[in-house]
Amino acid sequence: MRKALLFLAIVVCGTVFAQQAQSKVYCEIVGTSKMFSKKLTIEVDFGQESTLFSRETLVDENGKPIVFNSMVDAMNYMGTLGWEFEQAYVVTVESGSSATNVYHWLLSRYVSQGEDFSLTTRSQYRKDAKGQDTIPAE
Repeated sequence: MRKALLFLAIVVCGTVFAQQAQSKVYCEIVGTSKMFSKKLTIEVDFGQESTLFSRETLVDENGKPIVFNSMVDAMNYMGTLGWEFEQAYVVTVESGSSATNVYHWLLSRYVSQGEDFSLTTRSQYRKDAKGQDTIPAE
């Protein structure tokens, strides 16, 4: 009986300490309709440094933009990386006689201290490539 109680106490303490070592981080995916297409341009914001002209689109390991068919397609991709849906809202941007919907989805996930939770964006890929003295061809 004592061994069972000792084991239970160790498991409970281990669980409590493991949860304290993690923190919740957030990410926003922003989807904008492409002109003359049903697909979306997806940009990601996880608090990274960006400039006025940088496009924070997600890229694969070769630096090619990842194209999503819809916000759900983007969410399915993010879900495979451990991100969970929190909240969504839509902003309608009017330009002259036309209007475009911009979709904002807030996501979250738990990360351990020191874990790199960022995703590879176009500007990050280029920055990493310059550090390796190879600039990707587009």
